[in-house]
Amino acid sequence: MTTAMGAALRRIQLGNALSAFGSGFTVPYLYVYVAKVRDLGASTAGAVLAMLAVAALVVLPLTGRAIDRRGPLPVAIVGTVSAAVGSLGIGLSATEPLVIASAIALGAGIAVIQPALATMIVWCSTTLTRSRAFATQFFMNNLGLGVGGLVGGLLVDETHASSFVRLFAIEAVMFLVLGAAVATVRLPRAPKVEDAVPTEERAKGAWRAMFADRRMVWLCVLGFVLFFACYGQFESGLAAYATEVTRIAPSSLGIALAANTAAIVAAQFVVLKLVERRRRSRVMALVGMVWTVAWIAAGLSGLVHGAQVVATTLLISTYALFGIGESMLSPTVAPLVADLAPASLIGQYNSAFALVKQLALAVGPAVGALMVGHGMYVAYIGMLVVCALGITGLSLWLGRMLRPAQDNPHRAVASLPAARVPAEAEAVACSA
Repeated sequence: MTTAMGAALRRIQLGNALSAFGSGFTVPYLYVYVAKVRDLGASTAGAVLAMLAVAALVVLPLTGRAIDRRGPLPVAIVGTVSAAVGSLGIGLSATEPLVIASAIALGAGIAVIQPALATMIVWCSTTLTRSRAFATQFFMNNLGLGVGGLVGGLLVDETHASSFVRLFAIEAVMFLVLGAAVATVRLPRAPKVEDAVPTEERAKGAWRAMFADRRMVWLCVLGFVLFFACYGQFESGLAAYATEVTRIAPSSLGIALAANTAAIVAAQFVVLKLVERRRRSRVMALVGMVWTVAWIAAGLSGLVHGAQVVATTLLISTYALFGIGESMLSPTVAPLVADLAPASLIGQYNSAFALVKQLALAVGPAVGALMVGHGMYVAYIGMLVVCALGITGLSLWLGRMLRPAQDNPHRAVASLPAARVPAEAEAVACSA
């Protein structure tokens, strides 16, 4: 990686970490703030959370084309401004229409930022450095969220709305900091990959071209199952199972969430060294096995009666194992999306995968809460064990479709004649 490209990536990563830090201030308290502090009721708070998801689902199908036609930089800046306006708006809103409108702006902004940043990282990295770049982004994002949540907890006071306004204002400022950080990065006109420079004709048929790529279609199916079986259960089904079946205290649930973040922060770069030179399909298959063990541990935690310490330990282990799996996915899935995409459709592929994630995050909590809420505990755990095993099966099947350079770029480059290796490893000319 060239010095200029490294500086550009560091600037993008730092801005992303600071925005995650700002989000950590507000994410745990959004429902409480709208429902109780502003006294707008549970239904309004639920509508706000729903609007965050709905706004993302609306803008993501349009985001990819905008990135591929205009470049990721202006799209990212628009996203940060929208998110900042939405965050500050939520903090200042005292009526239902205003808080819902602000939630729409926030949800749309965050949804736009994600694929735009992913595309910037692709443009500022090579096939060989991309895994480490995405792993660093994931690490910094989780570290920022964790630290922000801890600091926000010290500043918040449920009896004073002004303390919440301060939190949302900090989040808004951090989004603007992210926008300022990426605005200083000079990107190349196009990523240096095999496909041609983006054209309007290719952009018009972007969705058709992507659906014709069976490798990307299978990766999207795999991605839906991944996000459904993990992130889609954190704040709904698994949390409900933990409190209603395992019967752990709410404070212990907080410890479990902290264990997830701690596992990611502690293991990310250790795991990266172990997996970045291995076949991506095999790494994703291993994630399925790790999460199978995690869901079995969760199921057992509900069967241990009279031994609350053991049950709580099993449940906390579930969250920690999820963190290990997440740290294996971060250098694997996003780089694979980028390596599957032709140069003219990198934004489209990133946005489509972000849309799949958003759909899983919308469906997962609804299914989990419904099943646990109706006492279908065994069926719930069984479904997710099957999903985890399905991740392994889908990953191995996808691996049979991938070209060697897509499944294991390090081995593919190592097999090239010595004269061709420098050309394959040449960095893109991003500059700070």
